[in-house]
Amino acid sequence: MNIVSLENVSKNYGFKPLFESVTLGLEDRDKIGIIGANGSGKSTLLKIIAGVEVPDTGRVVRAKGQTLAYLSQNPAYDPDLTVLETIFASSSGVMQTIRDYEAVCHDVAAGNHDAATLERMSDLQHELEMSGGWEIETNARAVLSKLEITDTAAKMGTLSGGQRKRVALAHELIFKPDILILDEPTNHLDADTIEWLEAYLARYTGMLLLVTHDRYFLDRVTDRIFEVDRGTVQNFSGNYAYYLEKKAEQETLREVEGHKREQLIKKELAWLRRGAKARTRKSKHRIEAAHSLMAVPKEQAKGEVDIAIGSKRLGSKVIEINNISKSYGETKLIDGLTYLLKRDDRIGIIGANGSGKTTLLDMLTSRIQPDSGEIEIGQTVHIGYYDQESRALNDEQRVIDYIRDVAEYVTTNEGVQITAGKMLERFLFAPAAQYAVIGNLSGGERRRLYLLRILMGSPNVLLLDEPTNDLDIPTLIALEEYLDDFAGALIVVSHDRYFLDRTIENVFRFEPGGHVREFAGDYSAYLEAIERERSAPSTASGNDRVRTASDSDRVPQIPEKPKSKKLSFKETRELEALELSIADAETRLPEIEKELTLAASDAGKVHELFTEQQKLTAKLKIDMARWAELAERAEETK
Repeated sequence: MNIVSLENVSKNYGFKPLFESVTLGLEDRDKIGIIGANGSGKSTLLKIIAGVEVPDTGRVVRAKGQTLAYLSQNPAYDPDLTVLETIFASSSGVMQTIRDYEAVCHDVAAGNHDAATLERMSDLQHELEMSGGWEIETNARAVLSKLEITDTAAKMGTLSGGQRKRVALAHELIFKPDILILDEPTNHLDADTIEWLEAYLARYTGMLLLVTHDRYFLDRVTDRIFEVDRGTVQNFSGNYAYYLEKKAEQETLREVEGHKREQLIKKELAWLRRGAKARTRKSKHRIEAAHSLMAVPKEQAKGEVDIAIGSKRLGSKVIEINNISKSYGETKLIDGLTYLLKRDDRIGIIGANGSGKTTLLDMLTSRIQPDSGEIEIGQTVHIGYYDQESRALNDEQRVIDYIRDVAEYVTTNEGVQITAGKMLERFLFAPAAQYAVIGNLSGGERRRLYLLRILMGSPNVLLLDEPTNDLDIPTLIALEEYLDDFAGALIVVSHDRYFLDRTIENVFRFEPGGHVREFAGDYSAYLEAIERERSAPSTASGNDRVRTASDSDRVPQIPEKPKSKKLSFKETRELEALELSIADAETRLPEIEKELTLAASDAGKVHELFTEQQKLTAKLKIDMARWAELAERAEETK
């Protein structure tokens, strides 16, 4: 049953139409993800459905009696209210009772055991029982715990932006509306909390509508995708993986149809050019049809970010971290960290909020100094630091001037020099938009511009602090492809599991007490290692700490590698079979690419080849990982 309907909805901002004549129906148990490029209108569409903004044309109809909650990217707040008052702010009597009950519980936990307080607690417990509020209260405690909201007496004005976003998210989840609308809910959440939120929303029984860049989250939570693209909103009845499959089929068919149209236009042009005498013998209808065909504008190409910037040469010495420590007050963030960064390192840093991840990056760039120890930077190192706050952005500056401050010309990875303006066009800033002031850009456009400025410096060591916040999926894909060929060292702080899986080869986890542990492999490999530890806790050796000083002598130690066990006969045969399988896959994949091109007009064949390609690519990744493991052991035991 439709509980929200959009009828002929359009929205424009000045000269820029976001979407036109959108008609959609949203059902009561839909879980919908909205995707599209930055500036395409995703957040605006959410606001219109939530009733926060009014469309220029058309209307939004919502079924009567349906409650709605909307979480914006930057939720409004009253700085004088406490966290508790904000979370349970509602006209609902039950919510007010829960707020009062939580406040009394806080007082009792703080040591207030007088008779009046205990009697008030008893009365509120009775009210919750009579109103059926215990289920909501239990849910509230679970939500607050998982979102790590502990100090409910703190004033909202004293919180960071990330903490305020968590409080706002807690309010919407506890409220349990019929319609839940979330704009970038995973921003400011760590990976563990995101996994919990995934499971929570999977159990949610109302209608869910969200915008997120987290592709794993999108794939696991949603069952419909709305794509906002070039003024239209297209509906895909499946999750993100389904969308990718159908989108690939669409693009192939569009290519085929475009080729057919070009051929037809050539034939019609040849016919028309035979001259007036020849055309008099042709039907008037065909002449009009030919003119109509040529008058149809070509489909506008979909804008794609092109990151083709080279990097400076990097010498053998990159960054040496020698026994550094850092504390704030009683909180020790980093305790005796020692690490030698190599030029081909791909490191992902994870950990709870406030555990010291950004602090390490700030120390590597000399924004702050360690309390002890030292950091040595190689002479050929050029660091590009993409920080969370985009601190280098100047809202008063024009876009083109902001980029020209770094370089008037940039050399691409193909050795070609292009102007700053042309580079901006490759990052989807049209010539007219380049003379706008930065303060007028959307959040995603600002982050894309900031990314371009960092890369314009041609760095050979990249530090990326939460790069996926506010960047759209097409830009993330382009960034991932750029990093595939990046000739330098990479350190990424991120909660985006998909991005980590695509870009890193080692995980550093920041733990309480300033300890840092190293795990080989991408984020999925890290999860497998953690799962093995949980299932066999007694076997955990603790030798995967990242070369930190020991608690006893504070001397940097390099963990001793366990001796490799010689390959068995069966493993030797497996290694030989893997080499053959990998060779076959690497031969077959280019063949599939050629066959896809030749079979472009056969949708069935395209689907069959695409499926084979996906399965073969996945198998190749698994085979390569296993081959690397066996080959390393074989080499070490020679």
